[in-house]
Amino acid sequence: MRIATLAVMAGLATSAAAAADFKLPDQLVWTAYGTGSAGYNQAVAIGAALKERAGVDLRILPADNDVARMEPLRQGKVQLSANGIGVYLAQEGVLAFGREDWGPQKIRVLAANTGGGVAMSVGVAREACDRIGKADCEGFTFGDLKGLRVASIKGAPALNTNTAAWLAYGGLTWDDVEMVEFGGFGQAWKGMVEGTVDAAFSATNAGQVYEAAASPRGLAWPQFDPADDAAFERLLSVAPYYIQVHATVGGLLDGTEGRDMAAFAYPILVGLDSGDPDLMYNMTKAMFELLPDYSGKAPGIDGWALEYQKFDWVIPFHEGAIRYYKEAGVWTDAAQAHNDSLLARQETLAKAWDELKNEKPADWGEAWPARRREALKAGGFEVAF
Repeated sequence: MRIATLAVMAGLATSAAAAADFKLPDQLVWTAYGTGSAGYNQAVAIGAALKERAGVDLRILPADNDVARMEPLRQGKVQLSANGIGVYLAQEGVLAFGREDWGPQKIRVLAANTGGGVAMSVGVAREACDRIGKADCEGFTFGDLKGLRVASIKGAPALNTNTAAWLAYGGLTWDDVEMVEFGGFGQAWKGMVEGTVDAAFSATNAGQVYEAAASPRGLAWPQFDPADDAAFERLLSVAPYYIQVHATVGGLLDGTEGRDMAAFAYPILVGLDSGDPDLMYNMTKAMFELLPDYSGKAPGIDGWALEYQKFDWVIPFHEGAIRYYKEAGVWTDAAQAHNDSLLARQETLAKAWDELKNEKPADWGEAWPARRREALKAGGFEVAF
């Protein structure tokens, strides 16, 4: 991981701080997706606003996979992570986070980018469409990915789960495509440009997506049919956090009327349950007070707005963030009840993990998924994964 220190406009920190109605330390450290990603670009814009308005330096640690983004948070080396749906996998203790050295994490949300017209999908190189007789990707569906080279990212269960979900939407599995492994998200999309892979997952507003769309190989988004309930159910069976959206932001989408696609929150600003409530409160407050300063500074960044926050999603909010939302008048009794249920789910997972660790099973890879299912069923919770 490289460390990028954001230093923008010069000026006296004391006078800048006076203009801000929140209190943060002089330096914050987040992890984020790699340079050029939508999450990284948005963190840069938010960091610039923090520096200008409050004299706060935001240091960003870009990392190529979910584990690398979560490890510094778990170790207390960073306060927050501007992450993707990998935080849900970490909460659930599945895939890479189901290993004996990880386990379910008590993730807490501060805010999430859930608006802005961005979608999440698998993009395909137009040149690959031409090879299978679908000139210019006309009528290309997710089922047409069969036999093509599809990117898989080492150590990135969230990215790979999303790719698997879109394969399922098309009635396919990894066995139906040629898996090509890459060390990171950026490397996979470099492969899209260079011709070493035919399809890869991304948010539509990632910088690499724009590069691929402008490259000689070109880019296309496979067709999504909002009326195909069976296909969408197949998607949700693998990735239950998707919602249908009308996408208007990103490569091939900017300046158009948009198209029907699907998405989930990204980036998601998270900490752990152990995070200082006052810090979490002030960081949440800063995200919304600074929105006019960072608005329009990166594709899709306006999706952080308060009006887009969803309090009935799959990960609980931090008590410090809830304090802000109550002050803002948007936190309801229903939101609190839902949050309490999510907290109970996390406690159930943590208890099941601790009990199994004490039992020292011979085959952790089999024992944990079974114990996890049993615990969730017994608690009356949905058994995702």
